Amino acid sequence: MIPSAGDPAPTPAGLETFYGQEVSWYPCGEKGGMREAGSDADTGSGTYSCARITVPLSYDDPGGAAIEIALKRRSANGTSIGSLFIDPGGPGGSGVNLVENVKGYLSDDLLESYDVVGFDPRGVGSSTAIDCGQAGPAGGAGAGQPQPGQSFEDWAQGYSAGVTALEQQCAEHSEPGLLDHVGTLSSARDLDVLRAVMGEESLNYLGYSYGTGLGYTYAELFPDNTGRMVLDGALDPSLSAEEIDLGMAEGNEIALESYVEACQAGQTGADCPLSGEVENGVQQVRDLIASANTSPMGTSEPDQKVTGDQMSQVIRGALSTARWQELTAALTPAITQGDASVFALAANQMTQSAPAASMATMIAIMCQDRPSQGDMNSWENQYEEAQEVSPTFGAAWTNSDMTCAAWGHGNEPLPADITAEGASPILVVGTTGDPATRYEWAEALAEQLDSGHLLTWEGEGHCAYGRGSSCISGAVDDFLLNGKLPKDDLVCSG
Repeated sequence: MIPSAGDPAPTPAGLETFYGQEVSWYPCGEKGGMREAGSDADTGSGTYSCARITVPLSYDDPGGAAIEIALKRRSANGTSIGSLFIDPGGPGGSGVNLVENVKGYLSDDLLESYDVVGFDPRGVGSSTAIDCGQAGPAGGAGAGQPQPGQSFEDWAQGYSAGVTALEQQCAEHSEPGLLDHVGTLSSARDLDVLRAVMGEESLNYLGYSYGTGLGYTYAELFPDNTGRMVLDGALDPSLSAEEIDLGMAEGNEIALESYVEACQAGQTGADCPLSGEVENGVQQVRDLIASANTSPMGTSEPDQKVTGDQMSQVIRGALSTARWQELTAALTPAITQGDASVFALAANQMTQSAPAASMATMIAIMCQDRPSQGDMNSWENQYEEAQEVSPTFGAAWTNSDMTCAAWGHGNEPLPADITAEGASPILVVGTTGDPATRYEWAEALAEQLDSGHLLTWEGEGHCAYGRGSSCISGAVDDFLLNGKLPKDDLVCSG
């Protein structure tokens, strides 16, 4: 077992039953979520096991209602040194699904030595989850901008009505009170229960994107129980929802410029359809989006057309994953032939992977953590500022603060002052070209954490570990396996 910085914190009063419960593991397949292994599931060669752990719905009322957290464990290939908990981010991402694919991004050395544990946070997936019935997307959440002649206020009211309708559907179908208790503070407390029932003195953890927020919240609440923690694609806890929204909008604009420059330099694996200087190429993308919003573009399917908002979503997805070759493959027929078939395929895949419940879970967690602070005037100002920092994407960017005003349930905000004083060293990983979680956010988090250390990847796309950089994987592995931090301010290029 890997020891923590000090003696583990005592069991919180009133939670002895939860911390002392036994884990009933059962064999489950490498794929198939929590399904028990058998003839209808891949057995995973006995590597995978699943369990459900009980936690209180409200930690302020541990004797009240209880909910379940789903765990899926991949046993170490060799002699285990302990459990490594992983979180894919989101918020609303499924760790149960993530652990099924660890061979695609965790190194062989980590898989040899760690039992890798994925879990679905409360409200998510196979845990006690938010259920929205047959509700559609959040009334157009992320669905574009005010139409010509429409005031911002009229558009905002229509958008907000859709969010409120989704909330009502989710409240009707979900466990009573669940929407009030899905914030990161509660999930961090769940994580300590999971640590304890698995017999771990300390929590060893790898969190991506939003998962960094869960990680640093855990370290703030339980510094004595924090083991080797890696936070990749970091959020800055001091930022407001508005600052996060605007930072992401600007980050995507910068990433688009980097893509266009690479495309025009012949570095994206195909002939580039974008001509002229970089700014000219960026403008071609903007014109394409605007044209498709005015008149949706046709595809190989006669009844299917693609809007500019759908194109914008696909482009942002490609920038986040740094799939520049695929983006060029979508842009080329759209620009040269007026054919949006590749965009349509990508948009359909994104819709299938983000049903209404996933959108609602993301909103519910986001609004618990950063409740609404603004009003119609501030939201309109932010809308205008988003267009200034991101002429390509800003107009279609979802305003989180406005969303949360319509959603409600903001009764468990995260503290903005996060230091995790007394925790073991925490490795923060930042990518210079990350469009979703800005590099300066990683710098800020590493500075705020009492034991924070920054590792930098000079690269593109969202998050760094598992993206092919041997420098990054070597530094992270050495820390997780041996407790050895990389040299101060190490920069990996790739």
